[in-house]
Amino acid sequence: MNVTFSRRQMLCQLSTGLALGFAGKAGAQIQKQTQQGGNWRSGPDLPLQVQEIYPTAFQGRVHLAGGMYRTAQGLPASDRHVVLTPGDTVWRDAAALPEARHHPYLLGTKDTLFAIGGFTRADNGWTMQTQVWQYDPTIDQWRDGPALSGPRGETSGGALDGNIHLVGGRVPKGSANSAWTDHRDDAGHWVLSPDANKWEKLRPAPTARNSAAGVVVGGLLYVIGGRKVGGGNVAMTEIYNPKDDSWHTVAPMPQAQGGLAAASVNGKIYAFGGEFFGPNGGGVFKEVWEYDPAHDHWRAMPSMPTPRHGLGAVAIGNDIYVIGGAEQASGVGTSAKVEIFTPE
Repeated sequence: MNVTFSRRQMLCQLSTGLALGFAGKAGAQIQKQTQQGGNWRSGPDLPLQVQEIYPTAFQGRVHLAGGMYRTAQGLPASDRHVVLTPGDTVWRDAAALPEARHHPYLLGTKDTLFAIGGFTRADNGWTMQTQVWQYDPTIDQWRDGPALSGPRGETSGGALDGNIHLVGGRVPKGSANSAWTDHRDDAGHWVLSPDANKWEKLRPAPTARNSAAGVVVGGLLYVIGGRKVGGGNVAMTEIYNPKDDSWHTVAPMPQAQGGLAAASVNGKIYAFGGEFFGPNGGGVFKEVWEYDPAHDHWRAMPSMPTPRHGLGAVAIGNDIYVIGGAEQASGVGTSAKVEIFTPE
């Protein structure tokens, strides 16, 4: 049995009612911690404990929709959509997703927020979806968008030159699509332009993987870390250049981390957390890494006050909001915490 399947089994068991451990309490505050490289401070807690999320910046606010949220019965998928305006002390509800879903990938263009793919509950398992929804903030409403060419989840991507790019993730390896073992890693690369009504295929990434982090810096899309089905975490960093539809490999992360999050401030990339598995179980990474594209170099930053995986990282101005996730490996310790990292 591979370690990824073990994780999937645990999530399914937890979501159907097994007791959860919860590490930490919502509302716990940290003192401002300043170290070489940057500082950490507490942000407004989420109104729910949620993991397996891809929050994003959209029109100057942080948006989070979907995920797996903690209840007394387990970890069902969520349809909740919450928004944080920088400077506010609470998250505010916006229109819910049309259907509860975890791992929906959120990306925004100038006028539209997209929720892409992800998993819904079906046949006693989690089924990947092709659906894409578009959110219009002027009327606080979701509507159907151009569907993916096939089911996809645990993907990565970014908004680049006004277009939505989606790279890799998990896809069904055959006709079955309700169990973790029905899936394989994919390197496919798809783009949706604002005026298009369908996704177009671009050059695939060099590496098939899932649970990576996608970041756009300097007109390039970076895909960082992640994991492989049955192969564990990976450290590679690959860059897509839209000018010539090309991929290039640069310095890998100092440590292989899957289920991580990343964001960019002032032309540098910051990668946070993730999880690992091994013979004695698994754990959650506390490490934070900075990547400098100008020098193709990684260096360590001040560690996360609360290590997490299945989390989000969203940059607004000079601050990176590190959001939700789980404080223990797999589905245990789902968190409502928001901690803000400000690089030096």
